[in-house]
Amino acid sequence: MSARSDGTPRRRGRPPRTESAGTRDRILDAAREEFSARGYEKTSVRGIAKSAGVDPALVHHYFGTKEQVFEAAVEVAFAPAFTVRDAILDGPVEEAGERMTRMIISLWESPVTRAPLLAIVRSAVNNEIAAGVFRRLIAGQLLRRIAGRLDVPDAELRAELAAAQLVGIAMIRYVIKVEPLASADAEQIVRRVAPVVQGHLTGR
Repeated sequence: MSARSDGTPRRRGRPPRTESAGTRDRILDAAREEFSARGYEKTSVRGIAKSAGVDPALVHHYFGTKEQVFEAAVEVAFAPAFTVRDAILDGPVEEAGERMTRMIISLWESPVTRAPLLAIVRSAVNNEIAAGVFRRLIAGQLLRRIAGRLDVPDAELRAELAAAQLVGIAMIRYVIKVEPLASADAEQIVRRVAPVVQGHLTGR
């Protein structure tokens, strides 16, 4: 039996059923940390396993390939965004721009959700496989659902333009950290950006 970096034994093979949920979560936590620190290309299943304190066979058992581990990490990281999706859709469509802007900014403002979001975005920017996973999940889980509520021409394009507006702001504010946007008050950003997002969604 091999050992973790702290000297405790690393378990080989499948864990007992009572340990399964904890082991899976530990692997996902380790994966997000590895993808954040190293990016998609330099992250390996072996490195994720070492960080999680498990045998690489367990990573394959729960998730399969590195791409599938990344996809699972994206789903977990963006789970709050998928909840946001439901909140965006629940209400008058003429107010959807403000709801969408406010909720996406709030996800980035929270230290709990910001760290995994940064890890995923950085990997997606630097690697086409990671970008493909990101696109597939965001398009399928978020943008198409929003587009389905818009009774306007080119609804999918409109939803993507609204998302692009918010992703661009997130990149400049939280990833590149360009001033004065990086230090601007979040509520000020919402007030200025929400009408633009609403224009993408329902404007002429």
